[in-house]
Amino acid sequence: MKRIGLAWQILIGLVLGIIVGALFYGNTQIGTYLQPIGDIFLRLIKMIVVPIVISSIIIGVASVGDTKKLGRLGGKTIIYFEVITTIAIILGIVVANVFHPGTGVDMSSLEKTDIGSYVETAKSVESHGFADTIVNIVPTNIFGAMVEGNMLAIIFFSVLFGLGVMAIGEKGKPVLAFFQGTADTMFYMTNQIMKFAPFGVFALIGVTVSKFGIASLIPLGKLVITVYLTMAFFVIVVLGLVARYAGVNIFNLLKYLKDELILAYSTASSETVLPKIMEKMEKYGCPKAITSFVIPTGYSFNLDGSTLYQAIAAIFIAQMYGIDLSLADQLSLVLVLMVTSKGIAGVPGVSFVVLLATLGTVGIPVAGLAFIAGIDRILDMARTAVNVVGNSLGAIVISKWEGEFKPTTEQEREEMAA
Repeated sequence: MKRIGLAWQILIGLVLGIIVGALFYGNTQIGTYLQPIGDIFLRLIKMIVVPIVISSIIIGVASVGDTKKLGRLGGKTIIYFEVITTIAIILGIVVANVFHPGTGVDMSSLEKTDIGSYVETAKSVESHGFADTIVNIVPTNIFGAMVEGNMLAIIFFSVLFGLGVMAIGEKGKPVLAFFQGTADTMFYMTNQIMKFAPFGVFALIGVTVSKFGIASLIPLGKLVITVYLTMAFFVIVVLGLVARYAGVNIFNLLKYLKDELILAYSTASSETVLPKIMEKMEKYGCPKAITSFVIPTGYSFNLDGSTLYQAIAAIFIAQMYGIDLSLADQLSLVLVLMVTSKGIAGVPGVSFVVLLATLGTVGIPVAGLAFIAGIDRILDMARTAVNVVGNSLGAIVISKWEGEFKPTTEQEREEMAA
């Protein structure tokens, strides 16, 4: 009998989680039993992310062999990310203006959710300028950065360390062998942890549905539908055109990443698939030097789904309050989102924190976020999946620009997936 694939296992876990959550809606006890299972799975993933990123970047940088090439790679990566995320923001604003998801929403029929924890984080972000963002990329203590999961600081240190290993030549080979062994070990651990994914998905989605229920979607149904359809359009059309330029078919890429996309969607956490995405994109035809740098960096700079959602949510709240934003206000919104979405990468609840730090600058009441906080998990699932697609495609595009993309055949991809 043929073994059920991981994608189907996760889907089964997702469906069962929804059913169990709906059956026990409002029952606080269900969370007591399921939440630990979901938390264990997320902790297992977070446990291996930092070692994989550090070892992979050091190996990748050391294998480049040319500091000028590395600098060119970094410049192209940042430019590409900025262009794509800006397109996502503009698309979100245009869609919200055309379809008006917030117009006519009865706020008295909506439940408010406590967003106090996000407000405190946002206060520190509002005083966090662009210069501070640049300074904080340089860690004062790399072990502290590792404990905090500060990905930009980790990437900065790993790149410098890789350059050092490259510079000392033969003396660096034992160091490189150590990190290669570390990376191989971590990827083996990843494959073992993924066997637990269906149980983690079942628990996480079950807790979510039991807390908020399906009925909570109805009053804000237009927002949910608008966000989901816009994200589908962004992936199929915008990223589809970018993929075509790079010589790949977006649907083939989605099929290749189906396991990771279902997992990212179910858990609403892109960290859960970071190790597998790095591994699979290298097998897809992207060199290790590019994959190990571009994908972790994208987790801080290329949040396509998050920025797209933030733009729609900001206009939605303005429309809900009957605020007519001028063209100047909306352009200001674009510019602020371009900066804030990069400046606080890695902060828990990043999309909410960005919105809290942004809305006030264009006169939108931040209290409006309390009305949509209850369904944020449903929206977060979609934006996480889009972020994963965007970062995976980014590795292909940069590899193409560097003339190092060697695409695998469909048969080879199916064999790898199996």
